[in-house]
Amino acid sequence: MTQKNNLPAWDLSDLYKGMDDPQINADMETYKKNVQTLVKKYKGKLADLTPEEFAKALKFYDSLLEKGSLPGSYAYLNMCTQMKNKEAMAFYQNISEKMTDYGKAAIFFELELNRLPDAKIKELLKNKEVARFKPFIDRTRRYKKYDLSEAVEEVFVEKSVTSSEAWVRFYEETSSRLEYIVDGKVYNDAEITKLLLDKDASVREKAGREICRVSKENAPFMSFVYNMIVKDKSISDIKRGYKTPVSEPNLGENVKDQTVEALAQSVRDSYAKLSHRFYKLKAKWLGIEKLKYWDRNAPLPFGNDKHYTWDESVKIVLDAYKEFSPKLYDIAKNFFDNAWVDVPPRDGKRGGAFAAPVSGRHPYLFLNFVGKQNDVLTLAHELGHGCHMMTRLNNGELNECSRMTTEEVASVFGEMMTFQSLLRQTTDDKDKLCLIAGKVGDMINTAIRQIAFHFFESRVHEERRQGELSEDRLGEIWLEEMRAAQGPYVEMGDENAQIWSQVGHFFFRPFYVYCYSFADCLVNSLYQVYQEGSVKDFPDKYLDMLSKTAITDYDKLLKPFGLNPDEPEFWNKGLSLISSYIDELERLDKKLGL
Repeated sequence: MTQKNNLPAWDLSDLYKGMDDPQINADMETYKKNVQTLVKKYKGKLADLTPEEFAKALKFYDSLLEKGSLPGSYAYLNMCTQMKNKEAMAFYQNISEKMTDYGKAAIFFELELNRLPDAKIKELLKNKEVARFKPFIDRTRRYKKYDLSEAVEEVFVEKSVTSSEAWVRFYEETSSRLEYIVDGKVYNDAEITKLLLDKDASVREKAGREICRVSKENAPFMSFVYNMIVKDKSISDIKRGYKTPVSEPNLGENVKDQTVEALAQSVRDSYAKLSHRFYKLKAKWLGIEKLKYWDRNAPLPFGNDKHYTWDESVKIVLDAYKEFSPKLYDIAKNFFDNAWVDVPPRDGKRGGAFAAPVSGRHPYLFLNFVGKQNDVLTLAHELGHGCHMMTRLNNGELNECSRMTTEEVASVFGEMMTFQSLLRQTTDDKDKLCLIAGKVGDMINTAIRQIAFHFFESRVHEERRQGELSEDRLGEIWLEEMRAAQGPYVEMGDENAQIWSQVGHFFFRPFYVYCYSFADCLVNSLYQVYQEGSVKDFPDKYLDMLSKTAITDYDKLLKPFGLNPDEPEFWNKGLSLISSYIDELERLDKKLGL
């Protein structure tokens, strides 16, 4: 395991020893042969299989996909920490292209599954081994009316590596190579955003203006790439018959378009009483009439600006997890007892943070840690993802799916547990105000700002169907949505028009952003139930829920907690927690005479 400044980096050798590991090509060849075997044994024959034979087919398909995903997972993780390494970039692209080519023949399986009559499916599901794959069968058949012919589906798969996937790779490579210069020092994409958390307003301003400068300089390129990605999705959506650009992602979640619209509108209706009210307070605390865009996440001038070491951060998060559930702590500890986390920001490493699942194996956590309080909560967030993935390892490859609306639940809950733990240990009113203000800022970024992103994204996808959007038009939409969400106490100047391009989810996971708000409201409601103590054995029920998020509808998942996300008050309850924290901030502000 390599280290930088005593910060650990992950060790991928438990996947492969390196890019030249001969096992990679061996696994790819095995995958290729297994796909051919699947075709030979089952193509055109699913309708005639007995339940026992169908169960064997499902098991073979499940194993094929699990083992076949390993080279691609390794190639991606290997690339993320060295995106200036041309060999690593080419290695990832070659793996992607080959595995896509090898796997395209397996398309028939799900298409044939969807052509089976309902009565046949009902008969097959009477077999216990087949019934184990019911989540996969149900999910696949939701797409039945949107399936195209096998020949067309093969074209979509083949072209994915040269269309949307290629543009996404191009975007990520370019973003990782961008250079930002502040006071003569060069920063990468991951490092520059950390300067926006500096206590010195002049440092934040220099970093903010530099981000705006670089974004504007690259706007023609970024706008073109985004137009291509949105157009690529539009072609697929229209060919398949989806009513709106968000319909296909919602179908994957098994959530109604109207439900997402209700969430988005509920959040939009709360802009004034949440984000606008909070930013008014924050501007006052910073001693200015209006916040600049780059001041939104600034530490408060009377805060202690504590720096956390990596070891301190790990202890804080693990202690919070253990206090909630020793079982969850045991899962979480694995990430630090093993080299499963990549921690330090460094040249060529992509920005941000994520948790990456690996089929049939443990997940990996990716961070860019510099020791801010926000980094502690980011660790808690990504560790929540990692633990969530660990609870789902027994689902199997076919049943396992990344459902966006529940994917962020464990991560946001992990943040909440850590925040509450820190809050209980804080006795000084001024420190308490700073801690709550930081949390409210994060919650607004999660629940409010992500919905503003959603409205931006929705408008762009709708307008793109009429033609390409210029960089100026993209900037106009961005400013309109950001100004509405942030309100009169955040100055969103024209120089901020192109920083939408820093939101990677717009490029590599369209319509993911609303899921952060979905999860934040859900977790807020869930945590209030936990605090009320009205649900017996809450931690055990919570872990059981996490293990089923990929295989159970969210309304059933929440039933043991007495929550119904189809009811409007569910969203309002989640948003009310943010409001209550702002109430507490106003109370402390008055008490302290700030």
